[in-house]
Amino acid sequence: MEFKKCERCGSFYLSESNICENCSPKDNFELSKLRNYFEGDIQANSIDSIAVDTGISVKNLNRYLGNEEFAEISSKLNIGNVNL
Repeated sequence: MEFKKCERCGSFYLSESNICENCSPKDNFELSKLRNYFEGDIQANSIDSIAVDTGISVKNLNRYLGNEEFAEISSKLNIGNVNL
C-alpha cells in the first residue's frame, strides 16, 4: 500500500485507490449519475453544461472523463482531459 492524497478531498490515506475510503461512496454515486446521463439524449456541448446538468463538479468530471470508460464519449464531445 502507498501513502496517497485523495484526488477528491485532499486528505492523506493508505490505499491502492486514487480516492480515500470516505469519498468512495460519493465517487460511485457520481459515476452512476454520469453513466445514466450519457445513456440519455445528450444535449451537452461542454464540460460546464454537463456539470450544470448533473450537479457534478468540473474537477470531478475531468477525473471521470479521463477514465477509459468514457474515452469515446469524451472524444465525441471534445471535452476529455480539460485542464483547469
